[in-house]
Amino acid sequence: MKLNCVVVDDSSIQRMIMAKLVNNHPNLHLIGDFSNAIEAKSCMSVHDVDLIFLDIEMPVISGFDFLDGLKSKPQIIFVTSKAEYAMKAFDYDATDYLQKPIAIDRFNASVKRAVDQYLYKHDNKDEEGEHIFIKSNLKKLKVYTAKIKWIEAFGDYVRVVTEDDSNLVLSTMKAFENDLPKNRFVRVHKSYIINIDKVERFNSKFAEIGMTKIPLSRNKKEDLVRALSIE
Repeated sequence: MKLNCVVVDDSSIQRMIMAKLVNNHPNLHLIGDFSNAIEAKSCMSVHDVDLIFLDIEMPVISGFDFLDGLKSKPQIIFVTSKAEYAMKAFDYDATDYLQKPIAIDRFNASVKRAVDQYLYKHDNKDEEGEHIFIKSNLKKLKVYTAKIKWIEAFGDYVRVVTEDDSNLVLSTMKAFENDLPKNRFVRVHKSYIINIDKVERFNSKFAEIGMTKIPLSRNKKEDLVRALSIE
């Protein structure tokens, strides 16, 4: 299998180096290399990308700003000459952090990590069904979507409430919504996404999940009705 990837770096020499490394790797397919985030984002609007090799210090739009503007994020391997961004890279859930100049064995180790994560996410099916991974309290947690009751906006975080517990995740509601099965979850309010399988009753103002009343936006009730297939 091959991961579709792009290289984003304002240095033409560095792009040539990265493109050669990518093209020589059996598990990578280079979609394109770009000198700025705007060109990369345009490419990603028409191509499925699994992995980005991303420089941080770029003119106009930095690597971090580029990621902030993406609705859904593929895996990220940061490529930079400076070590001081490593902690911030962790906040962006980076797969790895490579420092220039890049050693071939270090590059291969990063790609192996990306491939392993891809396979784990896409091929690890078990008896409890579909799942996602969330990062909370510096740990990655496996959460079965069937157990999620609702997701609630919480400042710069979202609160994921399941049958077992709740966890805060650094994410926007929109970004988190994109990771959920579209046929099971509905955005019913600017601050709430609910699992329609958990809805016990609803009226014009609230959807009830257990003892909790989730507010319904006036223009979102019809979305819930359609999702529940209620005439």
